[in-house]
Amino acid sequence: MMRDEKHRTQKASKAKCPVCGKPRDPEYRPFCSRRCADIDLGRWLSEAYAMPMPDSEAIGDPDEPER
Repeated sequence: MMRDEKHRTQKASKAKCPVCGKPRDPEYRPFCSRRCADIDLGRWLSEAYAMPMPDSEAIGDPDEPER
């Protein structure tokens, strides 16, 4: 059990902040600082992150019943 905990700690210490690439801080996980966490939140709120969607024509009219 002790070995697993050590492995997780080593793995976590090698993990990088998704915003700036610096080592992660457990207090702001998965980020390195409050600043990077706020930058990421701002990106979500400004819709900078987006999932690709198929064209609306390919989906069809949601009010139209399926055949």
